[in-house]
Amino acid sequence: MGEQRLVPDRLPEELTAMLGGYLSRQRWYAGKGEPASVTVQDQALVVADELVGGRLLWAVVEADGDRYQLLVGERPVTEVGEHLRGHEDALIGTAGDRAWYDAVVDSEMAIAFLHLASGGAEDASRARPLSVEQSNTSVVYDDRLILKLFRRLSGGENPDAEVTSALAATGFSHVAAPLVRWRRNGADLAFGQQFLAGGTDGWALALTSLRDLYGSASTSGPYPPGASGGDFAAEAARLGQMTAEMHLAMADAFGTSDETSHQWPGFVSVLEQQAELLVPALVPAGAGLFRRLHQVRDPGPAVRAHGDYHLGQVMRTDAGWYVLDFEGEPNRPLEERLRPTSVLKDVAGMLRSLQYAPQFVLWERADSELPVLDEAARAWQRRNCNAFLTGYYDCKGIEQVLPPTPQDREAVRVAFELDKALYELGYERAYRPDWAAIPQAALEHLLSSPAEELVAPPGKWGNEGEDDPEDDPGDAGQA
Repeated sequence: MGEQRLVPDRLPEELTAMLGGYLSRQRWYAGKGEPASVTVQDQALVVADELVGGRLLWAVVEADGDRYQLLVGERPVTEVGEHLRGHEDALIGTAGDRAWYDAVVDSEMAIAFLHLASGGAEDASRARPLSVEQSNTSVVYDDRLILKLFRRLSGGENPDAEVTSALAATGFSHVAAPLVRWRRNGADLAFGQQFLAGGTDGWALALTSLRDLYGSASTSGPYPPGASGGDFAAEAARLGQMTAEMHLAMADAFGTSDETSHQWPGFVSVLEQQAELLVPALVPAGAGLFRRLHQVRDPGPAVRAHGDYHLGQVMRTDAGWYVLDFEGEPNRPLEERLRPTSVLKDVAGMLRSLQYAPQFVLWERADSELPVLDEAARAWQRRNCNAFLTGYYDCKGIEQVLPPTPQDREAVRVAFELDKALYELGYERAYRPDWAAIPQAALEHLLSSPAEELVAPPGKWGNEGEDDPEDDPGDAGQA
């Protein structure tokens, strides 16, 4: 198949009339219910002569104030079934003898799109869509390349494409190699990278570690995490080291500024307001913490950060840890996601993820086991949070992107943990009420503990009563 190109064309009127219902069914659609109207802003035909009896259509539409990118396959009604097999929900609709559907589920159509996005530089023999994303759509080609189709468009550079490309240019080796970047009218529309075949995300590895620990602890009483076969601490330390290297590469690629210092008083005030809104009963107990946060003299430089950093955004392969998806927290405005901030925002995000995991796995266990497993959960959390922080703070040169004093460093970190927990609570209450107890418990701890305890420097890896596992950290916790 040769290089594909966009040829100006109009979407069939019958198809245009169906787009509102189609959009309302998509996970990446930001509205609630079917949009009042859908306006086609840009539309074209992707030339693909080999697709006998079919056409590949491309469009950008506006619905209720947001812009979306569509890739639509058109085939005869009698043929569409074989291309939708297993993806019948991708059907947009039919009219007469024609059927329209989301083209990413059709291997031939998806390969034609790869030719378009890469300018003919990339080819593949098969394609399969992934179904795990909320804001975009990704297609894997030959288990070699993964291409992300940006669905909700904001115009200009997409943060994921921009940051990944910039980090790779610095020589930072913990992002999948950029291979394709398709832009039109100054906006990023698709971005392709090396597919990390055989990798496992950090969330899955952490849950495996916890299940191993809880299985041992439930039968033998309290059980130190360092003695379990699935100990995660060495991997947490490596992850901390890689995170620090990412932040140094960010500073190299985008520079630093004193914007964090200007933002800090307002940031702390907003934290207080959010706490009053979400957990008003806890605010009086947090008065000491807020006083300490207002006393921070220098919160450190502002650096471009990941912005939505957690165990699900990192992947472990035989070659080490990789960072994924630099688009930031999807529920925050794009301007906020792009704004440089303290690198401790990312550190706090990963610590919150390491605190979520043990509580999540506890839900799988019987109530009768909880008295023993609660202790194991706290020990796992302490061990792996401290291992991550040790790996991070031990990275050579990391001081240049941190607050200058250890006391302010820890206060800033705790402030971002509080910010993340408040964000989580609002999100969980809205979308996953059963999970709201996890950030609620974190907020009770953050706001009720003495301020000096919360901003104390991190401890060692080890749990109370056991030796540090640093005698042979290279063998512990391998994926």
